[in-house]
Amino acid sequence: MAADAAAVPPRDAGLRARLVVDRGAFRLDVELAAGPGEVLALLGPNGAGKTTSLRALAGLDPLTGGGLRLDGRVLEEPARRVRVAPEDRPVGVIFQDYLLFPHLSAAENVAFGPRCQGVPRARARAAAAGLLERMDLAEYGHAKPRRLSGGQAQRVALARALATAPRLLLLDEPLAALDAGARLDVRAELRRHLAAFEAVAVLVTHDPLDAMVLADRLVVVEDGRVAQTGTPAEIARRPRTDYVARLVGLNLYRGEAAGHTVRIAPGLVLAGAEEVSGPAFAAFPPGAVTLHRTRPADGDTGTGVSTGTGADGAANVWAAAVTGMESHGHRIRVTLAVRDGGLPLAADLSAPAVAELGLYEGVAVWAAVDAALVHTYPA
Repeated sequence: MAADAAAVPPRDAGLRARLVVDRGAFRLDVELAAGPGEVLALLGPNGAGKTTSLRALAGLDPLTGGGLRLDGRVLEEPARRVRVAPEDRPVGVIFQDYLLFPHLSAAENVAFGPRCQGVPRARARAAAAGLLERMDLAEYGHAKPRRLSGGQAQRVALARALATAPRLLLLDEPLAALDAGARLDVRAELRRHLAAFEAVAVLVTHDPLDAMVLADRLVVVEDGRVAQTGTPAEIARRPRTDYVARLVGLNLYRGEAAGHTVRIAPGLVLAGAEEVSGPAFAAFPPGAVTLHRTRPADGDTGTGVSTGTGADGAANVWAAAVTGMESHGHRIRVTLAVRDGGLPLAADLSAPAVAELGLYEGVAVWAAVDAALVHTYPA
């Protein structure tokens, strides 16, 4: 009976936090909530407050306001002068460079945490061996960190973090130290291990692919505040800031909607697929843009030298100037400035299309946007 009761998570299980940290001119004020088994990813530009949030959760940076609860237990609340020391929190941390002890073997690294908690040596070693076996590293128990590959070191660091049975697992850029060849396999392995983790996991990453693959929910932090939160699919489909739009590779504008059009600047109207009224966003991929050296006729599909199916009406045909070009996968990402209002615009073209159009920085072009690919939604 007692065992059954212990297996049921408490009603307030999981993470509930408002992290307020004042650092001179910078102020972090972020609210986070996650249930057991949920993986939360913090995304944001450099200096947004992602790492500060992670350090505050670990207790490495003290809160100046707000509070932190984990499974109903108050770990920190400045107003009541409550603060549990970092070493006494049920929190595991995986740092960007893993920070494995170089003089200890993989097994000794994993057993270190339980030994610090008073677990007898034999039990700690047995637990370490079990974790290394779960990570497919059983044969590397006696290896020192210098003999491990980047992927193996990452798995040892994960095993060490899990060895103390944390209720909150923090991962700081967990794949940043890996080369491109190892990243794909290790990302898949890490996803499998996080899916089996029964408590809360929070990871910080600058890589949108890592976030999309590893996390159940994304929290976008900008200037110390939460700018947007949602599932990866929600974030990718409905970005709400320029940073998020760039992250998911979309052109994003904000304006006033009436029916199927959004007025995004004086004299500049964008037609979209959905019918919206009032303040709205309009988003579309660079592949929805076609470029022409002369103004296309209304309804011209722009076939031959284009990146999409063409414009749907004159509302989506704009005069623009090329501001830059760079390789983007198998395409060429062309950046432009729309002449009316100077709005930025991105188009993806094939290399032959760029050559045929004779594009170079500063050249004047006409940009047409396929209205069927413009997604509009309330701001």
